Amino acid sequence: MANLNIKLVKSLNGRLEKQIQTAHSMGLRKIGDITVQPDNDQTRGKIAKIGYLLQVAEVK
Repeated sequence: MANLNIKLVKSLNGRLEKQIQTAHSMGLRKIGDITVQPDNDQTRGKIAKIGYLLQVAEVK
Protein backbone atom coordinates (compact mmCIF):
# COMPACT_ATOMS: atom_id res chain seq x y z
CA MET A 1 0.00 0.00 0.00
CA ALA A 2 1.23 3.50 -0.83
CA ASN A 3 1.72 6.39 1.53
CA LEU A 4 0.65 10.00 1.15
CA ASN A 5 2.98 12.96 1.63
CA ILE A 6 0.79 15.72 3.10
CA LYS A 7 1.94 19.35 3.43
CA LEU A 8 0.07 22.21 5.09
CA VAL A 9 0.14 25.12 2.63
CA LYS A 10 -2.42 27.52 4.15
CA SER A 11 -2.71 28.94 7.66
CA LEU A 12 -5.01 27.47 10.30
CA ASN A 13 -5.76 30.97 11.67
CA GLY A 14 -9.47 31.76 11.52
CA ARG A 15 -10.50 28.20 10.65
CA LEU A 16 -13.23 26.25 12.42
CA GLU A 17 -12.14 24.33 15.53
CA LYS A 18 -12.98 20.99 13.85
CA GLN A 19 -10.67 21.83 10.95
CA ILE A 20 -7.85 22.81 13.30
CA GLN A 21 -8.29 19.60 15.28
CA THR A 22 -8.22 17.54 12.07
CA ALA A 23 -4.95 19.16 11.03
CA HIS A 24 -3.44 18.64 14.49
CA SER A 25 -4.49 14.96 14.49
CA MET A 26 -2.43 14.56 11.31
CA GLY A 27 0.56 16.26 12.95
CA LEU A 28 0.20 19.53 11.01
CA ARG A 29 0.50 22.66 13.13
CA LYS A 30 2.06 25.41 10.99
CA ILE A 31 2.54 26.25 7.32
CA GLY A 32 5.21 24.06 5.74
CA ASP A 33 4.73 21.09 8.09
CA ILE A 34 4.92 17.78 6.25
CA THR A 35 3.68 14.37 7.35
CA VAL A 36 3.57 10.93 5.75
CA GLN A 37 0.30 9.06 6.30
CA PRO A 38 -0.91 5.67 5.01
CA ASP A 39 -3.29 5.84 2.04
CA ASN A 40 -6.46 4.47 3.63
CA ASP A 41 -10.08 5.52 4.07
CA GLN A 42 -9.44 7.26 7.40
CA THR A 43 -6.66 9.45 5.97
CA ARG A 44 -8.70 10.21 2.84
CA GLY A 45 -11.59 11.35 5.06
CA LYS A 46 -9.34 13.76 6.93
CA ILE A 47 -8.02 15.11 3.64
CA ALA A 48 -11.59 15.59 2.40
CA LYS A 49 -12.38 17.80 5.42
CA ILE A 50 -9.43 20.17 5.03
CA GLY A 51 -8.18 19.44 1.51
CA TYR A 52 -8.18 23.11 0.51
CA LEU A 53 -5.47 23.73 3.14
CA LEU A 54 -3.24 20.86 2.01
CA GLN A 55 -0.97 19.71 -0.77
CA VAL A 56 -1.08 15.94 -1.19
CA ALA A 57 1.34 13.73 -3.15
CA GLU A 58 1.58 9.97 -3.34
CA VAL A 59 4.82 8.36 -2.14
CA LYS A 60 5.66 4.84 -3.28
